[in-house]
Amino acid sequence: MKFTDSPVVELPVGTAVLSLQQDNGSMHVGTSVWPCSLVLVKFIDRWAPLTTPENPYSHLLDFKSKRAVELGTGCGVAGMGLFLLGLTDIVLTDISPVMPALKRNLKVNKRVLGKNLKHSILYWNNIDQIRALNPPFDFVIATDVVYIEESVGLLVSAMEALVSENGVVLLGYQVRSPEAHKRFWELCNEVFDIDMVPHDHLHPEYAYEEADVYIMKKKKKEL
Repeated sequence: MKFTDSPVVELPVGTAVLSLQQDNGSMHVGTSVWPCSLVLVKFIDRWAPLTTPENPYSHLLDFKSKRAVELGTGCGVAGMGLFLLGLTDIVLTDISPVMPALKRNLKVNKRVLGKNLKHSILYWNNIDQIRALNPPFDFVIATDVVYIEESVGLLVSAMEALVSENGVVLLGYQVRSPEAHKRFWELCNEVFDIDMVPHDHLHPEYAYEEADVYIMKKKKKEL
């Protein structure tokens, strides 16, 4: 289910507002704004004031001097939102047909962002493109990227290759395909320790029943 059919979605982030243009008539799912990206950004927005007493995510969300990459960025919602929330060393990636939609949104929001964010073409099966990003990263960001069973193995392999040994995968997730869902979590459980954010920790205005946020870290290798 898409978030809305409106050609423009506005998302308040901190003291700013992102204006997100989408094309639901496109042949590519990456040109639509999907709800998991909003859910992830607003979860972090809720907990981003790290001085809040008893903030359970204060260590996780300390973005100072951290590097990040977003997979399947689409319209750029999560990447732009997290940039505004302090994750300023971030590169947004997707396949080449989605790049025009991403570049359009980066241009529209340049005044809010203050700069044009780094972006790169990335196919999850392209080892050279993965290496060119200069991993590892402290954070790998992904939202609404699990919907085709055939691509699941490549996605998990890309996540594993890109995230550092002590890094974090921040995943916005909704079941799109039972087959892809089953395979994705089978593979993730082999590679990552996985925690789901409780729904009452999500932003109350962006806590959709179908959408979840996961925090995943690489399993420690046995000596």
